[in-house]
Amino acid sequence: MSKGQATKDTILDEAVGIASRVGFNGLTIGQLAETTGMSKSGLFAHFRSKEALQLETLERGRERFTDLVIRPTLRAPRGIDRVRTLVESWLVWETEALQGGCVFVAGSVEYDDQPGPMRDALVRNQRDWAEFIATVAGTAVSEGDFRADLDLEQFAFALQGLMYAYHHSARLLRDPRALDLTRASFAQLLAASAA
Repeated sequence: MSKGQATKDTILDEAVGIASRVGFNGLTIGQLAETTGMSKSGLFAHFRSKEALQLETLERGRERFTDLVIRPTLRAPRGIDRVRTLVESWLVWETEALQGGCVFVAGSVEYDDQPGPMRDALVRNQRDWAEFIATVAGTAVSEGDFRADLDLEQFAFALQGLMYAYHHSARLLRDPRALDLTRASFAQLLAASAA
C-alpha cells in the first residue's frame, strides 16, 4: 500500500468514526479537517465534494465491516457455529468497533427517503448483507443443523430485525437489558429454525 493510500485510509477511518457518532449528513470536510489536523484544502483534494467524502466513508465502513464481521464468520465451521459467529461478530461491530454504533443503521435512517448515490450504495450494502445472512443460514441447512424447508430469506429478515432492535434498544433507549433480550430472541430464532 502506498503512503498516500495509507494516509487516505487513516482519514477515512476517522470519517467512519464521525459518521458513526453524528451520521453521514453531519460529516463534513471541515469537521474532518479539525479531527485529523489536516487542512480543508488538503482534504478537498482527496474528496472534491461532501458526497464523495460520504460515499468513500461508506465504502471504508464496508471494508472494516468485512474485516470484523464477514471474514471471522467465514472462518467459522459451516453450520450453526457459523451463524452464531456471524451474530457475535456483528455484536462486536455494533458495540466495540465504533463509538456511535453501526454506520449502516445510521445511514439507513438518514437516506431511506432520499434518492441519490448514497441511498443506492446503502441499498446495495444492505441487500448484500441480507444475502450473506441467508447464505450463512443455508450452510446450517446443508449441515443438517437447520430444517431443510427453512425459508432463508425469512431467516435473514428476522435476524436483521433483531439487529435493528438491538441498535434501537441499546443506543436510543439505553436499555441495560438490550443484549440479554437480543440473545434470548436469537436463541428463539435458532430453536425455531432447528432441524
